[in-house]
Amino acid sequence: MAEYFEVLTMGRVGVDLYPLQDNVGLEDVDTFSKSVGGSAGNVAIAAAKHGRRSALISRTGPDAFGKFVHKALREMNVDDRFITELPDLLTPVTFCEMYPPDHFPLLFYRLPIAPDLMIRPEELDLDAIGGAGIFWTTVTGLSAEPSRSAHHAAYEARAKRPLTILDLDYRPVFWTDPEDASREVRAALEYVTVAIGNKEECEIAVGETEPMRAGRALLDAGVELAIVKQGPKGVLGMTRDSVIEVPPTPVSVINGLGAGDSFGGAVCHGLLSGWDLEAILRFGNAAGAIVATRRECSTAMPTTDEVQALLREVSHV
Repeated sequence: MAEYFEVLTMGRVGVDLYPLQDNVGLEDVDTFSKSVGGSAGNVAIAAAKHGRRSALISRTGPDAFGKFVHKALREMNVDDRFITELPDLLTPVTFCEMYPPDHFPLLFYRLPIAPDLMIRPEELDLDAIGGAGIFWTTVTGLSAEPSRSAHHAAYEARAKRPLTILDLDYRPVFWTDPEDASREVRAALEYVTVAIGNKEECEIAVGETEPMRAGRALLDAGVELAIVKQGPKGVLGMTRDSVIEVPPTPVSVINGLGAGDSFGGAVCHGLLSGWDLEAILRFGNAAGAIVATRRECSTAMPTTDEVQALLREVSHV
């Protein structure tokens, strides 16, 4: 019997180097903070902060940053047994520039190819994937082989089990052509039950940016729950039977990066808890808002108590 994980994510992990100075380019930054990063890693961490038994499927290089990834994940209660080293590649590093409140350009060091895109189908623990409470993947994992085939092997092992989630996390730098991304995302949507993305990511996935039309198009593509992030307008959740919109949680933004991953981990917690859709979305919004008020991503993920405290605070404003 495979060990049971409440949240099992698959995809990017690496090291974030974020400046300790705002409103300057990387060429003028003097000091950086170091933390584990990557969307799949961040979501696993975020879910673990809510007490969920989380694990990550990924790869690193055999370098000091790879050792740091393992150490940091274990310290944040994420099981690292499915993260192995590749001898000829380096652990990815991501630099950020910070221009609050809404401009946070990223510089990715993932050449010649990132280790997380070298996950192979035959290496997967399909029993663990098939049995996980939530299996979470991102669009980045579909951008290259052998990772793409590994993702499809994982989807087949899930057999469209409930709470098979695709984060529509589209980043143009990882793709040669938007049409390639659209084709691969549409193929993956047939295998998942939940899709989460912003308006631009929905355009890649289903050719729609208007939230209601995008939600319906995602449902038509085969998912059971579509969540469309609308930025300053909040978030839309849609099933065949209901449409829920909730406003954003107002905060002063320090770093907008990582808020989406915090939202994702909080949504996982709400889904596993059996909450209604409105409660899930409000909790997710508040979790994302908290990370936006902090400088780093993974180390900024809030606890359940912190999220609930913010929800109480804004309800009285």
